[in-house]
Amino acid sequence: MSFWIENARVVSGDGSAPLPRAAVRVQGDRIATVTSTPNDDEPTRVDAGGRVLMPGFVDAHTHALWAGDRLDEFEQLQRGRSYVDILAAGGGILSTVRAVRAASEEELVERLSARLAVLLREGTTTVEVKSGYGLDTTTELKMLRAIRKAAERSRVTVVPTALLGHALDPDVPNLVDRVLSETLPAVHAEFPGIAVDAFCERGAWSLASCRALLEHAAALGHPVRLHADQFTALGGLELAIELGARSVDHLEASSPDALARLARSRTAGVVLPASAFHLDGSYANARALLDAGGRLVLASNCNPGSSPTSSMPFVIALGVRKLGLSIGEAIAAATAKAADVLGLSDRGRIAPGMRADLILLRHTDERALAYELGGNPVELVVAGGHLVRSDPLPPRGSE
Repeated sequence: MSFWIENARVVSGDGSAPLPRAAVRVQGDRIATVTSTPNDDEPTRVDAGGRVLMPGFVDAHTHALWAGDRLDEFEQLQRGRSYVDILAAGGGILSTVRAVRAASEEELVERLSARLAVLLREGTTTVEVKSGYGLDTTTELKMLRAIRKAAERSRVTVVPTALLGHALDPDVPNLVDRVLSETLPAVHAEFPGIAVDAFCERGAWSLASCRALLEHAAALGHPVRLHADQFTALGGLELAIELGARSVDHLEASSPDALARLARSRTAGVVLPASAFHLDGSYANARALLDAGGRLVLASNCNPGSSPTSSMPFVIALGVRKLGLSIGEAIAAATAKAADVLGLSDRGRIAPGMRADLILLRHTDERALAYELGGNPVELVVAGGHLVRSDPLPPRGSE
């Protein structure tokens, strides 16, 4: 398929100045041309009418595959109970683990497929989806297979991650040893090269356990990532730097000195402001990381417990309001920089040769992404060169 999108305000994810009036030609699944003078012979055209055309969002950190809900725990949070206390009492992640274990693989596929449809309508054309609600080999593999199957049914590019170090199940003795000796080898055999992740936090995996898992995974050729410093700084940020992790994610409890060390490393910092909004208002110091020259990524952390949203426009609005980012910095962190963390150099920017993942906003000024709260500003999505129209939303339950 070949077509032009013309009369657009083109905002690329690479931080370059917007093009006030430009045309983009899509040919197949690639951007063929960016110009001010489109070819009049091309039969299919979309008139942007001066509205913003930008790369599709790349959401580099989600837990978008789950079963059940956490509405009772939400009420507990509103009454002042902390997320860590709920986790320590067997709720939180563990309650979702029980629901995921009870769900069939096809049920998980259907749940994720429905969420991917919502993501696409909201402008997310590439998304990372983690396992981690299994805590045993059988369920972790079931989740990863469900992610793979849902990806095959969607226009969204789905990048799976094996979150093998998540919570600690008190009913599974020697869990860490079993993950190292059983789960990691099984995942490696069926999903070679998949990124492996862990959650270093009080009540979750210890620093020593995270080190053991990620070192073993890296030795097998897996890229590694790490959740760290969400509530307490236990040394996870430093571990991620030492191991050359693709990213260290959360960083709400990271000190300015730690963020300066991160900025000097090869590891990107992924910040998740919707979690701070939902839980306790403790936002990561993204400004310090950027000012020190670090690589910053914004992501939704979509999950049923600490970040019940998939809206990247909302994340961008939080990034500008709460993290001190400019709109250009926030867009780059949600597109090109996020693609780099996922190892995808062919998207997140509007340039010839890039993958044709594009969104057309109803706004004529990109600053409206941060100004507006709520709602969906995306009028048109192009995913891999395919025009995605405004089809009806799938029904959504209480989850």
